[in-house]
Amino acid sequence: MTIHISRTQTVFLKAVIVLIGIATFVAMLWEPHLEGVNANATTLSEIYLDDPFLAYVYAASTPFFVALYQAFLLLGYIGQNRLFSPHSLRAVRTIKYCALSLIALVLIAEVSIVFSMYGKDDITGGVAMGLFAMVGSAAVAIAAAVFEKTMRKNATTM
Repeated sequence: MTIHISRTQTVFLKAVIVLIGIATFVAMLWEPHLEGVNANATTLSEIYLDDPFLAYVYAASTPFFVALYQAFLLLGYIGQNRLFSPHSLRAVRTIKYCALSLIALVLIAEVSIVFSMYGKDDITGGVAMGLFAMVGSAAVAIAAAVFEKTMRKNATTM
């Protein structure tokens, strides 16, 4: 089974992945200035070093960026007509594990928000964002698992 994707399509998708990564990174750096615990902070130290939850969010974003990198690599393999190679299979498996670990890390953050802020503040926005992140990560994990199974099946029949 061969799947042909043009060079233009892979370059476009790679550009989309890079833009998603840059936009996410910029949003993660800019958002703490606007609201929440750090809204009234005046120095970079107060914004980025005095908030343990923010440090957790930055550390927990690592699987997201690893998955983006693996998707970028996967598109490179597809562009080289190596979709069913062991490298492609490893990239898809890594994306699946990153999505699953992101679900777990967001769930930990959600539990932390609920137990530390319950009754003190309106937590619905933070909880809703976490739930959306978990649903999106679950969709990526399911798609990657199905894709991985299809790749294994087609790799053995070749």
